[in-house]
Amino acid sequence: MSSKGGGTALTRRNYRLASDTDKPKATGIVNEKLLSDYLHHVFPSTKQGPALASLRKLLGFQDLGAHLERLLSEGEPAEDNRDQPVEGRLGPQTVVLDHTSGFEGLLFVDDDLLGVIGHSNFSSIRATTCVYKGKWAYEVLISSQGLMQIGWCTLNCRFNQEEGVGDTPDSYAYDGNRVRKWNVTTTNYGKSWAAGDIVSCLIDLDEGTITFCLNGQSLGTAFTNIKMGPGIAYFPAISLSFKESVAFNFGSRPLRYPSTGITTNTKCYLPLQNPPTADLLKAHKLLGYIKTVLSTTIDTQEERLVEKDCSSWSLHGEPTVLITLAHIFNHFAPLMCKVYLVEDVLMSFLLGILEGGGSVDEHPLIQQLLDLFWLLMEDYEVNECLKQLMMSLLRAYRFSPIIPDLGFQIHYLRLTTAILRHEKSRKYLLSNFTFDVLRSVVFFYIKTPLRVKEAGLEELIPTTWWPTRFDKEGKDEREPKDESADERLRRRAYERGCQRLKKRIEVVEELQVQILRLLLNNKDKGTGEASRYIFLNKFRKFLQENASNRGHPTALCPPEYMVCFLHRLITAVRTYWDEGKRKSPGSISSEDAYVPPQLFYNGKVDYFDLQRLGGLLSHLKKTLKDDLASKANIIIDPSEIQATSMDDLDEDEESGAAQRPFGAAAMGGALARPSWLSSPTLGRANRFLSTAAVSLMTPRRPLAPPEKVKVRTLAVEQRTEEDIEGSHGNDGLLLGRPLEEPDQPIAEKSLLEIVDGLVMMYNLSVHQQLGKMVVVSDDVHEYAVALKDTEEKIARCPTRRPDILDELQKSQKVFAEKLNHLSRRLAWINATIYSKEKMLDVYWLLRVCIRTIEHADNTGSLFAFAPEFYLNVAMNAYSALKNYFSPANSMEELPGYEETLTQLAAILAKHFADPRIVGTDIKDSLMQALASYVCYPQSLRAVERIPEEQRVAMMRNLLAPYEQRPWAQTNWILVRLWRGCGFGYRYTRLPHLLKTKPEDANLPSLQRDLSIASFQKPCPSLLLQRHMAELLSMDKDMAASFLNSVLNQLNWAFSEFIGMIQEIQQAAERPERNFVDTRQLKVCATCFDLSVSLLRVLEMTVTLVPEIFLDWSRPSAELLLRRLAQLLNQVLNRVTAERNLFDRVVNLRLPGLESVDHYPILVAVTGILVRILVDGERQGISRAASVLLSDPCFQLHSIQHLLGEGGESSGSTAVEVPTVPPVVGPLGPGVTPPISSAPGATGPADRKHFSLHAYTDYISEEEERKVERMLAFLTEESKQAAASTAPTSEEDLCPICYAHSISAVFKPCSHKSCKACINQHLMNNKDCFFCKATIIGVEDYSKPASS
Repeated sequence: MSSKGGGTALTRRNYRLASDTDKPKATGIVNEKLLSDYLHHVFPSTKQGPALASLRKLLGFQDLGAHLERLLSEGEPAEDNRDQPVEGRLGPQTVVLDHTSGFEGLLFVDDDLLGVIGHSNFSSIRATTCVYKGKWAYEVLISSQGLMQIGWCTLNCRFNQEEGVGDTPDSYAYDGNRVRKWNVTTTNYGKSWAAGDIVSCLIDLDEGTITFCLNGQSLGTAFTNIKMGPGIAYFPAISLSFKESVAFNFGSRPLRYPSTGITTNTKCYLPLQNPPTADLLKAHKLLGYIKTVLSTTIDTQEERLVEKDCSSWSLHGEPTVLITLAHIFNHFAPLMCKVYLVEDVLMSFLLGILEGGGSVDEHPLIQQLLDLFWLLMEDYEVNECLKQLMMSLLRAYRFSPIIPDLGFQIHYLRLTTAILRHEKSRKYLLSNFTFDVLRSVVFFYIKTPLRVKEAGLEELIPTTWWPTRFDKEGKDEREPKDESADERLRRRAYERGCQRLKKRIEVVEELQVQILRLLLNNKDKGTGEASRYIFLNKFRKFLQENASNRGHPTALCPPEYMVCFLHRLITAVRTYWDEGKRKSPGSISSEDAYVPPQLFYNGKVDYFDLQRLGGLLSHLKKTLKDDLASKANIIIDPSEIQATSMDDLDEDEESGAAQRPFGAAAMGGALARPSWLSSPTLGRANRFLSTAAVSLMTPRRPLAPPEKVKVRTLAVEQRTEEDIEGSHGNDGLLLGRPLEEPDQPIAEKSLLEIVDGLVMMYNLSVHQQLGKMVVVSDDVHEYAVALKDTEEKIARCPTRRPDILDELQKSQKVFAEKLNHLSRRLAWINATIYSKEKMLDVYWLLRVCIRTIEHADNTGSLFAFAPEFYLNVAMNAYSALKNYFSPANSMEELPGYEETLTQLAAILAKHFADPRIVGTDIKDSLMQALASYVCYPQSLRAVERIPEEQRVAMMRNLLAPYEQRPWAQTNWILVRLWRGCGFGYRYTRLPHLLKTKPEDANLPSLQRDLSIASFQKPCPSLLLQRHMAELLSMDKDMAASFLNSVLNQLNWAFSEFIGMIQEIQQAAERPERNFVDTRQLKVCATCFDLSVSLLRVLEMTVTLVPEIFLDWSRPSAELLLRRLAQLLNQVLNRVTAERNLFDRVVNLRLPGLESVDHYPILVAVTGILVRILVDGERQGISRAASVLLSDPCFQLHSIQHLLGEGGESSGSTAVEVPTVPPVVGPLGPGVTPPISSAPGATGPADRKHFSLHAYTDYISEEEERKVERMLAFLTEESKQAAASTAPTSEEDLCPICYAHSISAVFKPCSHKSCKACINQHLMNNKDCFFCKATIIGVEDYSKPASS
């Protein structure tokens, strides 16, 4: 007997009994009469009348085959009628997308020709079948919610990269992205769609109408009086933009929303593809027979049939039952290879078994049925059946609408759990399906409802609430005691609603964790390798695919899926980890989990091409092979080092894209087709369609095995349990334990690799998604502020202006409705992404990274093998906990919070200048993280808690010369340590910026941290300032080189700033149309900010260690003081001079130059001057005054300007600039400088002269008095200097600067200059200015009296 199941004729098992006429008429199983009754009961005839008597003859197994064939043929349509064309439809019976001629642009099409993803600007494709009469429907499963136009078109429609379905006269489309309908013109229509929605497209060619439905709900008639008549037939069609994806269901599967539910007439809409009616009839009959067998027991003692509940049926090997089932399965098995029948018959039956409720364990029938499948079906049949069943479950789960109790999702997850509880089925799906075709991460995703009303959140959370007062950290400022009674009631009702929602979501999450616990089972070794080790190898390949395609988003697992998968996997892994801890008390608990450092260098775990802290792995193998041998007993084979060639690193374009499993393909350099992401049909192979060429994609090269480090290193897919867990004399994954690593069991080694994968997952996309979802909370904040502002305006609105009041009330209504919607959506997001449990997961991951880095650091040079992503995740996880989970949850409430902060502080302090780390990106990230860390009081205190030795080492690294390193972040850290101690330096934001909002929403995580951190309240560290003072005081060479580099950078930054504002001013004065590039404005503002921060570091240094400048017994002290005075005078002159460039550019108030103002730079200079001229010792003050006054750039009126005594207002010289509209140049949008009287700018007549007296909120009275004393002192000193200074002849002036008298003579060449010039020259060069001889000494020079 043969079968056509799976499309190939294979010999089936024959369960029929051979007949033996010599035997007595008994079956040998049960007696003949009882067997006949049993078979007639299981297979009752549907015919009535005289024939019934003949059919009631004794029925045995010998006749059962013919009897069953006869029963199945009843009601079956005649052969001649099966393939008859249906009236009103033209084209093949099987409807698919036309991949040969019916498309425009570039497209990826699945192997089943039902899923499609756009790969060009606006691609279009139609189906192979058209309709011209009757009522027809098809469904589109929306996989991405972007720009698409879905509908119908005729054969005459011609599309291109700009015009698609709905843009031509005979095409009609619905666009849920823009919520419009299209037929040449466009109007508003329908609702917005989201990923996971199903669009039904209905055409009535009797009435001439087209209607669309969204998730089964009609959106109303979209088009009437469509063109009909001879020669007019409509094809299903779609146009979609780049990376957008959908999947069609023309009837190859049961429609999710059958048209009978949405039609208003007696005649319903038919799917374009006929359902397999004959096979459906057979399958339902056979399923009915199976149900009868399950619910019938043969009582051989009393010789009667007993009815029972089929849920308690079990496979006990009863011959009668088994042979009966074998006959049924002979017909049933081939049918279960067809997707329509699996979804409509089998899945519905299995779901019905679980409908009674209770746990999955209470329904063993599904396990028994799966045993039956594996027993009575051919392997290829049960494999195909399971594949189609899981794909149907996946589609059903992914495209089920969200309802308040999440009933659909729970229903499908329960069946998935029941199937995966069957060991053989689970291992088949893991080995051949999960992560290859199915990508089971979809089962762990809980989608966020875009339409709150349809998701039932209004019933679940009837009362909404939102915070109304926020501080600068985004936290609600209002204390509960400040709330009104009404607000308190609203908040509590909202919180109760959120808790109800959270409990329902937790039910789904618990089912998802159960599925993962089944996949991580390592005890099911009865049928081969345990599930966990199959899962582990598949999981690693999944990570590799996502890591190697980070530049191609279409080939990645969506980050929103990754977030949910990460949390469920953490829960499952920690459960298994702690179970192992209870069985092995010597191991560590999951709370103390970490990844041992030997995983990073022993070659047992593949890290693909991910960057290591010390550089490329091949380089580390060569340079650290001796350390590996001595510390870890690992010997690198020289041939393996040589084998690491550029071929492994420089893949060609075709194979450099996503490494797909077998069957995936690409054409040329095209991306690998992410069929699981784009298409719910999840085809294993796909086609790439192009109008230029149509070609099947060629198979890709299989995944390359990992680099060989040990003698026995296998490819990921070839590893066994012994390779991972180890055995006697084999440490498995922990091979090569360094001496620094404790010799104690940690956990099952397979769990260690999964934890390592969890860290990698967070780094790949989870952190990015956590930051993206914060936008909803930000929107709530902005709308709440807008609503409050509108309510205040309504209260102030005069009664005589009802028109204004009406507009304000409309705005108030819009804002309130939006807030009601967003607050419910935020409740969902907080429950699924930002809940306390999710926060604890991220916190656990942070601690895993910290401990892993600490253990790797202990290995010395082998630390270089650690992957960079561990440091990245440590920094990003801390950032997420601090910025993303508040205000709903506070980081301060986490267990061991302060200790963790201190551990992370020690890592940042030690490794930001670690020579073992070579990557510039990771170094910059460490520096940025440390800069952000010192901005917050709690994290700064954590830095102060690290051991003193580490604190001093950190400060020493920060005080290294600024040349040839990213010094701006270093300088910023030092400024933050000082902020709050400097002159007028206690502000959070600059006075003129208080009413503006920082633009930080779109910045990367660490940069966003810095942006937020720059607006924190000052929190100086006196302890770290003391370390800095001690280091600079004791190490004179370091102090000189550090300050010299600071002065060099200040000179550069301020000079660049002046040069740029000159260009800006010139652009403003030109009468022709012009613009200033926004990038130039940003660089200009950055140079100004750098100048201010460098001045603050100088102020910090001169305050903490004044002797560096004023104790001239120290080398370079006098030179440093002279350079400092020179730069301070230049800054003062540029900023305070009348009719100066700085004033005019500030008055322009250009967007991008908001931070450029008099106050920040003048108070920084004033702080330095006050410290050396007022607060110092007498001798130091005298030296400082002498140097300052002797500088040729010194001008007393610059000092007077600080107190508003500089004379005429500098603002009065603002230049009138003709009004010029903004211009967009070839490089992009620019900014046209406005005239000084533009809105928001202060006119020349109104602008006040700068004076420190005007900033009483920022400058104390004592500081003002010190400035007044300094001015009086300098005024007096300048008078005395002017009276006592004798005229100097030109011959006695320094030939280099012509500013000072000659005071030094060089040895041995005897050339002369002033001390300032020669000292500055000798900092970088030992050659004479004039003769290039090497200078071996400098002596004081005084002019002989005779001359």
